[in-house]
Amino acid sequence: MSAVPSTPPPGRRRFGWPQRVFSQVLLMQLAIAAGVTVLATGLFLAPLSHQLDDQAMRRALAIAQSTAAQPQVAADLVASPPAADGPVQREAERIRRATGAEYVVVMDRHGVRWSHTDGRQIGKVVSTDPSEALAGEEVMEIDSGTLGRSARGKVPLRDSGGAIVGAVSVGIEYDSVRARLLAAIPGLLAYAGGALAAGALAAYLISRRIQKQTRDLAFSDISALLAEREAMLHSIREGVVALDRTGRIRLLNDEAQRLLGVGPEAAGRPLDEVLGSGRTTDVLAGRVTGTDLLTVRGHRVLVANRMPTDDGGAVATLRDRTELERLGRELDSTHGLIDALRAQDHEHANRLHTLLGLLELEMHEEAVEFVTEVVGVHRTTAEQVTEKVRDPLLAAMLVGKATVAAERAVALRITPDSLLPDRLVDPHGLVTVVGNLVDNALDAAAGTPDASVGVTLRAEGRTAVLRVVDSGPGVPDGQRELIFTEGWSTKALPAHGKRGLGLALVRRFAERQGGHARVATGPDGGAEFTVVLPEALSEELDGDASGAVPRDDPNGTAPCADPTGTVLPEEAR
Repeated sequence: MSAVPSTPPPGRRRFGWPQRVFSQVLLMQLAIAAGVTVLATGLFLAPLSHQLDDQAMRRALAIAQSTAAQPQVAADLVASPPAADGPVQREAERIRRATGAEYVVVMDRHGVRWSHTDGRQIGKVVSTDPSEALAGEEVMEIDSGTLGRSARGKVPLRDSGGAIVGAVSVGIEYDSVRARLLAAIPGLLAYAGGALAAGALAAYLISRRIQKQTRDLAFSDISALLAEREAMLHSIREGVVALDRTGRIRLLNDEAQRLLGVGPEAAGRPLDEVLGSGRTTDVLAGRVTGTDLLTVRGHRVLVANRMPTDDGGAVATLRDRTELERLGRELDSTHGLIDALRAQDHEHANRLHTLLGLLELEMHEEAVEFVTEVVGVHRTTAEQVTEKVRDPLLAAMLVGKATVAAERAVALRITPDSLLPDRLVDPHGLVTVVGNLVDNALDAAAGTPDASVGVTLRAEGRTAVLRVVDSGPGVPDGQRELIFTEGWSTKALPAHGKRGLGLALVRRFAERQGGHARVATGPDGGAEFTVVLPEALSEELDGDASGAVPRDDPNGTAPCADPTGTVLPEEAR
């Protein structure tokens, strides 16, 4: 499913906020970079201006201190009147020119100037309040006077005895301070512009990466895709499990939760912790590779496929093949039974021709003996089975398997120590277990010398013990656990395309019942499968023993089977 980017109709231009994620992210990052640059520049300029003012005032104060420290200035102030060509004026002007100050004013205790840059101001009272300096304090300030705004420093002027005789005021032209500040701004702006350019380039590169990752979609497209994804994941009838690179579950849809038997709380947890060890976990985690991998989870047969993602994670899909697999196994059994019936059809035709010939030759006694012999063979087979196995479903299945075995030249026999009463809790489950074991045994024994399959079914209290032994090649030691693994088989693929589930289902059924399934080497070198099912039989009723009659035969007569293996009622014999 792909999303069509939302673009304006042809012929119309859209103005305003862009729709693409790339454009929005780029504009937001540029705005942030520009705002940060302007803010940083302003925050730098504010203290710079204050710092320059402080430096100018301290410079003015230092010049005033140096001037006031000269004893001759205080002596001349006391000994001479204020005059444009007086000694105080000459010394002050010398200091002004030497230091670059705007003015150096020496005043007496009444604030009358003894020196000034403008000689006409000598003899006049200063324009600013000198009281603090005349009181013995040193002053730094930015103030305006006759020469304009300046950074000023004022100190008291003392004679040789330490008495205050006046004050010295020095001013630094404020325009020079402002000029220094303005001179620093171009360089500062250059640095800010460089930082802004670097930020803009980084924003563009990041936005381009986001553009590739989002495939140049708009935010509305992404929102729509997320909504569509949620609807799709929860509506499809196929399980979807998403994993991150560490093996944690990122997502499970409803079908995956149902098939795996977990809840939504599994999201965010490690796969091994949620599912435990087993083939299902190995398949989903990628430790078992391949396509359409079979696995069994609980009583369900699943087909899993796993696809890695670019971020190191993976997405796995699960399909439920439980019913399809059951139908496939039934189809295999049906094919075998059809082949047996086809062979019996030819044999039956030959017998009818023989019987017809005997009747035409009026050999009636021989005909009766021939019919009695033929019927007796089948009756004996059915009676032998039902004598040992009292459950009708299981007995009918074994009679049918005996017919198939005979056509495959395999002797299927019920061992003498077999005796299974009609008290099975789950007859259908036991039919599945025995059917799978017998089918595998027939496949293994077919074609071997003196081919045979032995079936033992007995009850030990409420525990059912099943044992199937064949005359085949057996199972090597290294493969005795592998044969119970889903998808593992040495046989050719059947009509439904999958093998390796029969024994896996047998073990799962046994384990769900609290029992187990094992394989060993039989007495003749073939395979010997043993399945123990605790609690497989119901409690024994009063008067009921292991030899109780079948529940479908209250008269105590055992049913027989026709050549197809179907159990017949008494009146149909």
